[in-house]
Amino acid sequence: MEQDYISSSSDSQSIFDKDSKYVMQTYGRQPIVIASGKGSIVYDIEGREYIDCVAGIAVNNVGHCHPRLVEAIKDQAEKLMHVSNLYYTEPQAQLAEELVNVTGMDRVFFCNSGTEAVEAAMKLARVHTKKTDFIAVEHSFHGRTMGALSLTYKDMYRAPFKPLVQEEMFVPFDDAQAIADSITPNTAAVIVEPIQGEGGINVPSEGYLKEVRKICDENETLLIFDEVQTGFGRTGTWFCKEHFGVEPDIMTMAKAIGGGFPMGAIAAREGVSFGRGEHAATFGGSPLACAAALASIEIIREENLIKHSKEIGEYFRNELSNLSTEGLIEVRGKGLMLGVQFDRKCADLVEYGRKNGILLNCTSETVLRIAPPLVITKEEIDRVVNVLEQA
Repeated sequence: MEQDYISSSSDSQSIFDKDSKYVMQTYGRQPIVIASGKGSIVYDIEGREYIDCVAGIAVNNVGHCHPRLVEAIKDQAEKLMHVSNLYYTEPQAQLAEELVNVTGMDRVFFCNSGTEAVEAAMKLARVHTKKTDFIAVEHSFHGRTMGALSLTYKDMYRAPFKPLVQEEMFVPFDDAQAIADSITPNTAAVIVEPIQGEGGINVPSEGYLKEVRKICDENETLLIFDEVQTGFGRTGTWFCKEHFGVEPDIMTMAKAIGGGFPMGAIAAREGVSFGRGEHAATFGGSPLACAAALASIEIIREENLIKHSKEIGEYFRNELSNLSTEGLIEVRGKGLMLGVQFDRKCADLVEYGRKNGILLNCTSETVLRIAPPLVITKEEIDRVVNVLEQA
């Protein structure tokens, strides 16, 4: 493809050194400095090209620096970036209407990230039900702030910060009876990812979510779907819930909502809503973020990226399933949210991929998470598969 590398006056080592000195060392970074990107391709500051199969962790659904998204952000930045929610703005009202249309829900609340969306969902569930407890599932990931962290399964994330918002209440994934057995009169909500992301791209059996919906209804308990990672075409539908024909009471969104611009939101059915003063976010639904989200949704719709995600995702999955790579157990997922399960840790495959022009991510230690921009091409997929075959 046409070279879109943007040169830099810095070198990688000087940036590594500054990061080491000035940034809190919370991340296990790959040893490259990304300088620019276009579509499914990114470039490091030395000009090396990589096919991006991470997409900022399922964020850059419309690709890196899509010209229409860039133009929308530029145009809005020249008009108005922020005024707070003390006033109305047109982009926020337009986006609220658009999100109601694409989610099938009734009202939205805007925030800034996935973990903020989960916190908002938890607060809404408590204030609506007057109950306090939540049930989450094993291998879940819902965020790093204190409420969301209470619902995130890995003890390594939770242990240093206890006590959290509630005691542990995790049941096995894909086991509806375990949820039925755990619900009490004080359970405000059950929260589940329709397909687990950080947990290893785990897809539930066909009737699981319908049964969970039934159990929640029978116990007057809300059902929350965490669609932070699965939303906006990632799995070949607008939202993953569509694969299973189940409607939650509340759903969380973030990551791809702004096409790369930070944003989060929750949507809820009619009758489940915050009252005046019950929640707020200074930056939530800013004109700039809403302009980015509106452009991103428009691009997904007009470029048929949901259909593309479904069709090219099926091709990608089939090609990955035919790999002769040693230790391959299973390829699973939907659309362009794919997990390649190995019988060993796969960090070496991530390193091999990077050295050969492919950015990959290992989650749950033994699973390669494949989540490229939805604009990825068949030719780019073939290059990825060839590199993994060589590995």
